[in-house]
Amino acid sequence: MDKMVKLTCVQLLMVAFQATLITMSSAELPYDFYSSSCPKAEETIKNVVYNLTDANPSIAAALIRLHFHDCFVMGCDASILLNSSNANPQPEKSAIPLAGYEAVDKIKAAVEAVCPLTVSCADVLAFAARDSVSKSAGFSYHVRSGRRDGNVSKASSVFTNMPSPFFGIEDLVGSFTRKGLNVDDLVALSGAHSIGVAHCSGFTNRLYPEVDPTMDAAYATDLKKTCPAPVSGAPDPVVNNSAVAPTTLSNQFFKNAVARRVLFTSDAALLTRNDTAAKVQENAGDSLLWKVRFAASMVKMGNIEVLTGTNGQVRKFCGAINS
Repeated sequence: MDKMVKLTCVQLLMVAFQATLITMSSAELPYDFYSSSCPKAEETIKNVVYNLTDANPSIAAALIRLHFHDCFVMGCDASILLNSSNANPQPEKSAIPLAGYEAVDKIKAAVEAVCPLTVSCADVLAFAARDSVSKSAGFSYHVRSGRRDGNVSKASSVFTNMPSPFFGIEDLVGSFTRKGLNVDDLVALSGAHSIGVAHCSGFTNRLYPEVDPTMDAAYATDLKKTCPAPVSGAPDPVVNNSAVAPTTLSNQFFKNAVARRVLFTSDAALLTRNDTAAKVQENAGDSLLWKVRFAASMVKMGNIEVLTGTNGQVRKFCGAINS
């Protein structure tokens, strides 16, 4: 059984306070939204997430990433989950290949078996991301809920909203600012790159034709063994985001960044501005501090442009709008 880290009362208050700041200026999401309508919702989701992650540890990173992509593109409305259809042949999921969709379908099916048409897919994603953090990092946090599922999903909106792995620091900060997030959130959430995998195409610009001088030379040599120089039509292999403990969500990303052993231009960019570089150093040296910051930023991110009340719907199947 996983040993859970319990944040102190003061630290939990910090998380709650920071999360409250964002909800005061936008749609208010309550805690325990399903306490009456589906009291077993969170337990059911957690059980499925844990079972799936036991069978395949990469599921944790996939679910966290899906929640991030969902919130950044059209707000946290599960638009990332909609499949292509005759009415919409190019939804968000057609823009960038992501993993975890089958896992979400299994989680949603389990919830539907307990409480039909009650828990939104947007909330399923938020809860599943939290439980993925719990499973892979050993700490947890409370999630606000009551989101509704959106009816619009466009591939074109992905490229205008998602921060690119090729961004420099100013573009990164601007991307997060447009979503109501700040430099603290940018750095804290980057810690998710301690787990999961990345396609070589996302960072070969730092390997060829010359190695980026901000990348550790030995690390670059190791990466080149898996990632050859780009050739049109060639396979696009994957490598672990972190060479150290790649299935454990932790502050390892920040230690990697300080050692110049991170993959993306956007990862390395965090060290190119004094304020973000200072936060990288702080998080590298204090695991508990990063956990508090990460939890607060996940709660804050989960409130981006949410649909509530009678807006949107609660989908029966996450991949399709209710008929």
